[in-house]
Amino acid sequence: MPTTGLKKYTDLRIVFMGTPEFAVASLDALVKAGCKIVAVITAADKPAGRGMQLQQSAVKKYAVENNLPVLQPEKLKNPEFIEQLKLLKADLQVVVAFRMLPEAVWNMPPMGSVNLHGSLLPQYRGAAPINWAVINGEKETGVTTFKLKHEIDTGDILMQESFAIGENDTAGTVHDTMKEIGANLLVKTIKGIADGSLSETPQHFTSNIQHNSLKHAPKIFTQTCKIDWSKTVDEVHNLIRGLSPYPTAFTFLNGKKLKIFTTEKKFMKPAVAAGQYETDYKSFLHFACSNGYVSIKELQLEGKKKMAIDEFLRGYRFTAQ
Repeated sequence: MPTTGLKKYTDLRIVFMGTPEFAVASLDALVKAGCKIVAVITAADKPAGRGMQLQQSAVKKYAVENNLPVLQPEKLKNPEFIEQLKLLKADLQVVVAFRMLPEAVWNMPPMGSVNLHGSLLPQYRGAAPINWAVINGEKETGVTTFKLKHEIDTGDILMQESFAIGENDTAGTVHDTMKEIGANLLVKTIKGIADGSLSETPQHFTSNIQHNSLKHAPKIFTQTCKIDWSKTVDEVHNLIRGLSPYPTAFTFLNGKKLKIFTTEKKFMKPAVAAGQYETDYKSFLHFACSNGYVSIKELQLEGKKKMAIDEFLRGYRFTAQ
């Protein structure tokens, strides 16, 4: 969408949309850069915890602490909300880790709506790009700012920045790196939009990747998290770190669900069948895969707290496999 004339980036009226902690880094970066945030749109407060007390989203907490106006629509197509949005007279909307927007919302500002996505688009479109990049053993990922349009994660690219994924990085460590890199890239993007220095690049021009080789990032379901021990050591290790710390890969130990957070790879011929374990009952617990073992370093047994392997082994009584 064409702009309505160039402005200084600090003069742009910006509506920010986001919900989780990942989005807070971006909102904070915009505020510290001097951007004019005229409203923050976030999820409605939800009951949580043992007492089912209403909990505010991470973005709402930040907005309230920094005296930013907050709107929490239940439905984004609600005419009352649409009218509130129009009255804000935003030049631009910024969307980070929020739900899908109807066209009446994303197409409203004259400068359009910018989304920050946790991958190097067009790869890993979808709800869980961080998890799937790690699960698939990628050595690199990144962030993309792009203009929203009808189809999810397909809009024209504005800016991208890549960074390495280490062999033992988890989804959690990648998330923490990405939120900071993404926040800085978003500020650069806003400045580039304001001064007219950014051009929009259709996603099919950004890469020579064939459509059938694109990797996707669908929502993670429970079945995704169940470990298949017949797979290779690398595949199992990557699944575990790609789901750590949440939603967490799991298996079963003596009939109880065992969540596994961190592992080390052991390449040696297994002496037991895939899915069975070996332990000295003091310092190690190895589960067999197709071509070796993964050694469990951090875990949580159903009904127990998360703990390191040596602490777990001190208190656990094994029964026959």
